[in-house]
Amino acid sequence: MHQNRRRASRMRFRRFAVCACVPLMALSLAASGKRVQFHPQYVPGSTLRYSIESRTTTNGTTTTPVLNPEGGTQSTLTIHLLVRLDVLSAPSDPGSGAARLRATYEKSSAESESDAFDPAQPSPSDQYARLQGKSLEFTVAQDGHIVDVKRADDIQSDATAAQTSLSWLAALSAAGGFPAGGVEIGQKWKSERPVEGAPLRGLAWHVESTYLRDEPCTPPAAVSGSRRGPAAASELCAAILSRFEISRTGSPHSDATPDDYLRNGLRVSGSWTGSGESLNYVSLATSLLVRSTETSDQQMDYKITSATAGSSIERKAQVHSQSEITLVPTSGSS
Repeated sequence: MHQNRRRASRMRFRRFAVCACVPLMALSLAASGKRVQFHPQYVPGSTLRYSIESRTTTNGTTTTPVLNPEGGTQSTLTIHLLVRLDVLSAPSDPGSGAARLRATYEKSSAESESDAFDPAQPSPSDQYARLQGKSLEFTVAQDGHIVDVKRADDIQSDATAAQTSLSWLAALSAAGGFPAGGVEIGQKWKSERPVEGAPLRGLAWHVESTYLRDEPCTPPAAVSGSRRGPAAASELCAAILSRFEISRTGSPHSDATPDDYLRNGLRVSGSWTGSGESLNYVSLATSLLVRSTETSDQQMDYKITSATAGSSIERKAQVHSQSEITLVPTSGSS
């Protein structure tokens, strides 16, 4: 009889285990099959701030018609930015239209190191200091991409500063460039974006992204050291891993000279390749980029030749870059 009781007890346990597992399996399947639509929730009149830190190390040489025996072969540039984003206009229904934003460089500084000193070249620290207080406007299109960028004249007059003033926008664009039908955990998709400021035609970052998982937007260590407390710890983000490579679009044998170079009587030949990856955390509540880390390596070997004078500039370099972008909590939540 005791054996019969034990047998019946085991049967009830097995039935309970099966019944208990079924809803858990159903919940797991439901969670893995959930598609998320990401549409940044910009509120007219509101303000966001992003802290941007980047470090770029360059090894290489530049050969010019004027021989410079003291030309540098290695340099490092570290940049610190604090950018305020003011929402000028936005649709009442996120995802139904474009939003117009103004970015102001509240803080801008840089430190540089080089194995050579060229008094004819402007100081990088001076270049980035001049960005402080300057503004630009841009539109976040319905698909999340950045368009219609309007820069101040004093930003556009400095090519290096102009490129820097736009480099962090790529992260905002990448955070918004999700497939139109939404994404689910484990899904992969592809996209591309141009390499800004490149002297070769058709260069683009070809990106493959993966929705890895959902996790707290703020790392536990950062939460414990802040005043935001449990609210920050409970906010969930989608972790998006993107791997990318640089290549030229179109035929590899086509002319590599950009149109503006052609108009100035210049010809460009050579190659520019690269690869890297980024990890973006996008808020599931607001679809805003909360933080992003990125590393990349680029290899350049190109020549710019004057069609009339026949003189040329040749550039060979390897560039390693690291950057981190963080949404700064507003005073109301700090």
